[in-house]
Amino acid sequence: MVNEVQQFDVVVIGGGPGGYAAALYGAAAGLNVALIERDKVGGTCLHRGCVPAKEFLETAHVHRTVEHSSDFGITAKSVSVDFAVSQARKNEIVDRLFKGLSGLLKGRKVTVFEGTGRLDKDLSVTILDGADAGVVAKGANVILAAGSVPRTVPGFDVDGKIVVTSDEFLDLSALPARATVIGGGAIGCEFASLLSDMGTKVTILEFLPSILAGCDSEVASVVQRSFKKRGIEIRVGAKITGHTPKKGSTTIAVEGEENVETDMVVMSVGRRPRTEGLLAEGTGVEIDDRGFVVADSYQRTAAAHVFAVGDVVAGTPQLAHVGFAEAIVAIKTILGEPVVPVDYDRVPWAIYSNPEVAFCGLTEAAAKEKGYDVVVKKDPFGGNSRAQIIGDTEGVVKIIAEKRADGTGGQILGVHMAGPWVTEQLGAGYFAVNWEATAEEAAALIQPHPSLSETFGETLLALAGRGLHVG
Repeated sequence: MVNEVQQFDVVVIGGGPGGYAAALYGAAAGLNVALIERDKVGGTCLHRGCVPAKEFLETAHVHRTVEHSSDFGITAKSVSVDFAVSQARKNEIVDRLFKGLSGLLKGRKVTVFEGTGRLDKDLSVTILDGADAGVVAKGANVILAAGSVPRTVPGFDVDGKIVVTSDEFLDLSALPARATVIGGGAIGCEFASLLSDMGTKVTILEFLPSILAGCDSEVASVVQRSFKKRGIEIRVGAKITGHTPKKGSTTIAVEGEENVETDMVVMSVGRRPRTEGLLAEGTGVEIDDRGFVVADSYQRTAAAHVFAVGDVVAGTPQLAHVGFAEAIVAIKTILGEPVVPVDYDRVPWAIYSNPEVAFCGLTEAAAKEKGYDVVVKKDPFGGNSRAQIIGDTEGVVKIIAEKRADGTGGQILGVHMAGPWVTEQLGAGYFAVNWEATAEEAAALIQPHPSLSETFGETLLALAGRGLHVG
């Protein structure tokens, strides 16, 4: 098939969440779509990220539940973790989802090419390697969705044994006795949480002044207190300068502080865009100084008929569901349909550590920086009946609203939660923030009893000026 040229309405480079969403959505609209993927459709999220990590976090949750089963009158002896079984279960889940996604693409008649795609200057995409090497897919439109890869730190070469990124960690068959997580962001806290829950002694080294730096400070404090209570050592403002490996372990040097002895280093310092080799000379696509593709609010790049979605896009959250949303914006723009661009200040965030974190909209500090006069209400899960029933009362719901003249809450600006299953509770808060509802409007919605979501409802009632259980 060397030099074979095939014509399409849309050619998508990358089969991760942004890429396959664009392909499926475009095909559903009747477009003839090609999808080029170098590995497996589903991308990092399905195979080396979101889905595998959450399976392991659920294993940690089950282990934690069984350990505390005596609180419910259930006797369970010799609780232990066979991580190889969890690894096998993860692989089964990933494989089922991969097969389902592949079937969806086939059912919608998306042409899937195997290999690495490179955009040329005439809207042609050349497949450089893999099973379909030599094919040229020419599109009336091209969508760049090449994704991202883990960042590393100089002096910490990834060997897959002592120094690992999320890619290698999610393929482990056994857990270390001691682990040090470099980076206290969302991914780092998830890894630290699951490792600790399954018996590993964990240290977090974070360069910034706090863990979960992008979260509301009070929500981040809930997680930090919980981690410390569970024996996770957290060092913030930590500048690592290198490590000295020896057989089966290593020593991490921290400037001005005591060194850290550990069996494994888990690098969680963010992700960089996979744009090396993505573009030939003369495409007109702009790449910023960090390697990201520059796109406008309609996902259009500087080159006509070339769009970008997902982790390759500059200045956007690297979240799978943001890639989904951007894909829809790109396809609708191609179709000439009315479309509302993604509002990145209001996207939902979910962190699956123990305790979980979920939020959308402005933090209290960000709202004040933007000049809002705010009113804030908080309700801890400790008083929630369902939280007491399930034995998980650690956490809080915090809602920020614009202050009215009478001191009550007007438009809801941000919803921030830490606690049991908050990643499944954020939907109502997301709607409230994005529909620009007032506290009174949102408080009128009835929450079921007993439920964890009542804490959100109670906080809204308090914001509206007449709380039942919250002042």
